[in-house]
Amino acid sequence: MKTVDGALPGSEIVARGIEDLARGVESQEALLVSIGAPRLRRIGFSIPQTLPAPEDSLYELLARTDPDSAHSRYNALIRRLVSFERAAERAATLTPSETGS
Repeated sequence: MKTVDGALPGSEIVARGIEDLARGVESQEALLVSIGAPRLRRIGFSIPQTLPAPEDSLYELLARTDPDSAHSRYNALIRRLVSFERAAERAATLTPSETGS
């Protein structure tokens, strides 16, 4: 299985989310990884058991801390996740000569 490459955008969020899921912690990051789990698994990441209804739960978590900015923060987190997924997919398709290896 793949490990999270720290050079990819959003890697810190995904790595923390995977760790939190493995520990059974419902965090913003764990919910985000739960949202992206199907695609992350297709890319080759080992994702632990995900949390139920992650989209709703993430929004509710954000709304509890600051209801006025919950929507924009939710969208920003989703954009970070998608950015990571795209970069990870691209990295997976590079040949060794393209990576400099």
